[in-house]
This record gives sequence, C-alpha cells and structure tokens, in this order.
Amino acid sequence: MSTHTSNGPAQPDRDDAPGFWEERRTCFLTTPRPDGTPHLVPVGVTYDPATRLARVISSRSSKKVRNVLAAGPGVRVAVSQAEGRRWCTLEGTALVREDAESVADAEARYTRHYKPPRPNPERVVIEIAVDRAMGTAKPAGW
Repeated sequence: MSTHTSNGPAQPDRDDAPGFWEERRTCFLTTPRPDGTPHLVPVGVTYDPATRLARVISSRSSKKVRNVLAAGPGVRVAVSQAEGRRWCTLEGTALVREDAESVADAEARYTRHYKPPRPNPERVVIEIAVDRAMGTAKPAGW
C-alpha cells in the first residue's frame, strides 16, 4: 500500500516498519576493503532495537571480518535489506567480538531469527552500534 503526496510520487506506508527487521530475509553487509572500496556480501542480521545493536555471525577468517579488523576501531559499515518497495539500511561502527559469551548470544539471536547456525569453532560476531537508519521501513524510534 502507498500514500501519495503533492510533493512527489507515491511513497510506501510506514505502518509495517516496526517489524521489518524481525522478518526473515537475506540482508547485505558492506565493509571497507583496505583499499577503501566497498565489499558487499549477503548475510543474516539480527537487530535489537532496544540497544540499537545489529549482529552478524561469521568465521574469523572471512573477508568481512578481516576488513573490519584491518580498518580498526571506529570503522563504519552498513547492513541493508529490501523486499519490494520496502527497504532499510542501518549504519554504524563495527567491532569484532570473539568472546564466548558474545558469540553464544549472537548464535541464540540468529537461531530465533533464522535457524540454528552450523557448528563453527572459528565463529565470531561483527557487532554494529547503529547510529543511522534510512529507508521506507526504518525501525521504531528513527
């Protein structure tokens, strides 16, 4: 459904925005390569609106994890998802967490959102402190 304004073309309604990040779909993570070019990959993302933290589980040796580690503290990344005309991008600073508690928490969130992840002793978590949201289906509070 959409609404039409006199200022331009029809825009999707935002009534469905609160649950958009709770729905299961493939997302995309963008991290900066060491040369500054964007590295975009499909991922599963969980987002906690109470803490404004997005989490991506991955192997320690993956390119996305290596990009975040190489960029150092304060590196900016983005996660996006879309379905039809509904879309949202969350941006923020990322860090890699390797401690057992953070990994277990991220795995539990992933399991609730998607399915149990395959066993992976090299698993880490890219944790994103979200400070910007864009799109037609932004989480509540943005």
